[in-house]
Amino acid sequence: MELTATNGNFAEILSANNVVLVDFWATWCGPCRMLGPTVETVANEYDGKVAVVKCNVDECEDIAVQYGIRNIPTLIFFKGGQAVDKLVGNVPKTEITAKLDALL
Repeated sequence: MELTATNGNFAEILSANNVVLVDFWATWCGPCRMLGPTVETVANEYDGKVAVVKCNVDECEDIAVQYGIRNIPTLIFFKGGQAVDKLVGNVPKTEITAKLDALL
């Protein structure tokens, strides 16, 4: 299951989960819409092991600025509340799962 990030709950999500995958996206972004189903599949496959979070950069500008998001889609991997890795663009599922497996 995917969670939706807001400026109010983002820090809580990071602190409540050991491994978190955050998908920074926007509704107007074509590559983001293409990556969306892949992220949803990963969320279902890693349910209970990884928190998968969607963060709309238009609604959460402060978070996007804090993590230096300049291109979307951007996936940032967090472990213990700290950003540890990142992927930019419409990447294949195998790249995402390889990074998650390394963090688990």
